[in-house]
Amino acid sequence: MKNIIIWTSALIVGAVLGWLGIGWLNGLLGFIATAYTRLFQFVAVPTIALAVITTLSSLGGQKETGHIFLHTLIYTLLTTVAAAAVGLVLYLAISPENLPAETIQSGQADVPENLEEVTYYDHILSVIPNNVVEPFAKGNVLSILLISAAVGLVLAFIKKNENVKTLIRGIYGLQEVLYALIRALIWTLPVGIVAFAAQLSAEISTGVVVGSLGKYVAVILGGNLIQFFVVLPLFLLARGLNPWKVFKAMSPAVLMALFTKSSAATLPVTMQSAETRLKARPEVARFVLPICTTINMNGCAAFILVTSLYVMQNGGMALDIPTMLLWLLIAVVSAIGNAGVPMGCYFLTLSLMAGVGAPVSIMGIILPIFTIIDMVETAENVWSDSCVCAIVNKGIKVVK
Repeated sequence: MKNIIIWTSALIVGAVLGWLGIGWLNGLLGFIATAYTRLFQFVAVPTIALAVITTLSSLGGQKETGHIFLHTLIYTLLTTVAAAAVGLVLYLAISPENLPAETIQSGQADVPENLEEVTYYDHILSVIPNNVVEPFAKGNVLSILLISAAVGLVLAFIKKNENVKTLIRGIYGLQEVLYALIRALIWTLPVGIVAFAAQLSAEISTGVVVGSLGKYVAVILGGNLIQFFVVLPLFLLARGLNPWKVFKAMSPAVLMALFTKSSAATLPVTMQSAETRLKARPEVARFVLPICTTINMNGCAAFILVTSLYVMQNGGMALDIPTMLLWLLIAVVSAIGNAGVPMGCYFLTLSLMAGVGAPVSIMGIILPIFTIIDMVETAENVWSDSCVCAIVNKGIKVVK
């Protein structure tokens, strides 16, 4: 409760400071917000790598590993499909109208170019590393996960001679140092919250995130809120878990995700909250959460589906129920393959729309309001990760 009061106070203070519109102060707070984002991104990459390596090296030879992975995959798919389905129902219920032709044309200048040249083969190849350094230098989450899983499994099954034991002890030592750094960052988090809140408040006050796409935004945000406050708590209740207790424990991670707009950058806070506040078993949290950060994208699936339908509708494409259900499947699969980085869903949707010849200029109109959408979606993604972790942690206890 003490931390919640401190974070809420920091949120209010930051919002007020940003609303004042003082140039030098906004510059300073923007610098602090950027610094915090970079620091969490800095620890995110080794967090993913070390968590997966240490967990698989200890669990790789046990039958428990298969149960943990299977439970994680099942609940990831269920929650992601549910999020996309909620978005589809709201889209049909609210039925956003088409935009005027001149408005669509005005968005063309804001759309990044040459995305139609990126194919699914390119996306898959980008995951397969051709050297050890590049994935870590570029923060390619999927590649890092692939390398870490391979190393962890090798350490699990290789003969444990003195050299291997020394290597494993060294990896665990690095992980302890990393977690000490993460605890220090979390301790100073209220300063970052003030800066993040001020940055957002300043953007809103200058009209950056104000747009005229009311019904579209209502579908996106409404779907996210229903998934966040209704659907995911129902998953927890179905497994005998108290949604409020889980949310209270994971609130630092959800709040961090709201401001960083990156589930990968938030991962250190998510893992720390899961282990120390939710009391999830380390071998579960350190295995489930890095995987969920990569493939459990509830908010992204809903955004891809709703935005794709909206863009295609404005392009005069026929949208019958079979077509919508097909795009629901495409949205779920695409979201699972999307990296947990800021604006990842936006660029992925843009690539999909360019590929089918839809009027991608609409994506330029959406861009100014995407800041708010991205914040809410990322918070939902991390909340879903937290729910999956809590569910798997409870269900796996019975496995011997």
